[in-house]
Amino acid sequence: MKLWGLRTRLLVAFSLLVVITAATVAGGTYVQSRTLILQQAQDATARVLVDKATALYPLGPLPPSDATLNRISGELADRDLNSLVFYEDKAVGSAQMRALISPELRAEVKSGSVAWQRVMSEGTPMLVVGTAFTVVLPNGKRQASGIEAYVARWLVPEQQNIGELATRAWLIGGLALVFAIGLALLAARGVLRPVRELGDAAKRLGEGDLRARISVRGSDELAGVARTFNETAESLERHVGELERMEADARRFVADVSHELRTPLAAMTAVADVLEQEASSLPGDAGRAAKMSIEETHNLTRLVNDLIEVSRFDAGAAALAPEEVDVAEVVAASLRIRGWTNEVEGDLPSGIFAGWDPRRIDVIVANLVGNALRHGEKPVSLRLSETGEQITLEVSDRGPGLAPEVLPHVFDRFYKADSARARSGGSGLGLAIAWENARLHGGTLSAANGTDGGAVFTLRLPRRGAAE
Repeated sequence: MKLWGLRTRLLVAFSLLVVITAATVAGGTYVQSRTLILQQAQDATARVLVDKATALYPLGPLPPSDATLNRISGELADRDLNSLVFYEDKAVGSAQMRALISPELRAEVKSGSVAWQRVMSEGTPMLVVGTAFTVVLPNGKRQASGIEAYVARWLVPEQQNIGELATRAWLIGGLALVFAIGLALLAARGVLRPVRELGDAAKRLGEGDLRARISVRGSDELAGVARTFNETAESLERHVGELERMEADARRFVADVSHELRTPLAAMTAVADVLEQEASSLPGDAGRAAKMSIEETHNLTRLVNDLIEVSRFDAGAAALAPEEVDVAEVVAASLRIRGWTNEVEGDLPSGIFAGWDPRRIDVIVANLVGNALRHGEKPVSLRLSETGEQITLEVSDRGPGLAPEVLPHVFDRFYKADSARARSGGSGLGLAIAWENARLHGGTLSAANGTDGGAVFTLRLPRRGAAE
C-alpha cells in the first residue's frame, strides 16, 4: 500500500468522518446524560430538604434555643445526608460541612432561595443544598427567621454512572472506528479494483497491446471512464491498424519500385560508363551535361540500392553472414576501396578478431566515414579498441558538430539537418542503414559531439554477432 495512495486516503477520510460523527454524538449524549444525572440528584436532594424542613414547623419562639437548632439539625440528617444549621453566628451539626459552604451559597440562601453547590471533599464530589426558614406573623405575612439549614450528600453513585457513560462513549467510538475502517476497505476495494484494472490496461496499451480492454460494471462514473477507455483503445487500434496498413503499402511500393528500377538502371549505368569514357572528348555544354548525367545516374543507383536494403530490414529479411575476420583489415579494406586511406587518420591495431558480417561492417564504415568527409572537417579519425567481449569503433571529425535538435534524429530515415543539403549526394538513408546493421549484429551505434568539437559516431558490437 502506498504511503498516501487512494486506499490510504479513503481509509483516513472514512475514519475521520465516522470518528468525528461518533465523537459528536457520543460527546453530546454524554454531556446531556451527565447534566440530567446531576440535575436529578440536585432536585431529589432539594425536595428532601424542603420536605423535612416543612415537617419541622412550628419552629417555636425566636430567637431559637440551642435545643431547637439541634432538633432541626437532627431531623434533617440521615444515613445519606449530613446537616448543618446556622443562626446568626451559631452553627449546629456537622462541623466538616462548615468548610464546604461558601459565602456565595449562604448569600443565595439568605435571599430566600433553595440553593445548591457542588464541591470536592477529599477528592470526592459532594452536593450541598441549603434553604432558609421563615415564620408567619400574626398579620399573615412571612418573615425570615434567620435560621439557615444545609444538607450535604456524596455524589459517588452519580460519579460512577457518569464514568460508565464515558466508558460507553469511548466503546461506541472505538466500535464506530472499526466499522469505519471495514466500510472504508470495502469502499476502497470497490473503487480501486476498476482503477487498478484501468491502470493495468493503460500499461498494456502503452506497451503496444492495442487489444487491451477493461470490463464495464454498472453505470457509475467509473463505468463511464471504463467505457471511454475502451472506446479510445478501439479508436487507437483502428487508426494504428490503418497506419500500419498504409506503412506496409508504402514499404511494399518502395520495394517494388526499387526492384523494378534495377533493370533500367543497370542499362543506364552501362550507358553512363560508356559515356564517362567519352565525356572528356565532348565539347563545352555537351561534356558538362554528360558528366552531370553520369553523376546523377550513380546517385540514383545508390538510392535504389539503399531503398532495397531498407526494405529488407523492414521485411525482416536481412540476415548476417558472419565470418571470423580481423576487424582492422576489414576497416582498412573499406577505406582503401574508396580511396580514403590518405584522408583518414586511423588507429587500427591488428589482432582484434570478431565473428561479424564483413559486407555489413563495410557498409557501416563507408557510411560513417563518408558522412564525416562530406559534412565534417578534416582530419577525420578512426579509433579501434576492445574491452572484454565488446569491440568499439569511433569515427570523429573536426567540423562544427551536431546541433542539439539534430542529435535525436540523426539516424532517422531521409533526415537531413540542413535543408541546403537536400540536393547533396547522400540519399538520407546511409546512417539509418548503418544503425540497422549495428542492431543486426546485436550492438549499438550512437552519435554525440566531441569535447574538442566535431561529431563523434561510436559503434559498439559484441565480439560474436547476434546471429551466432
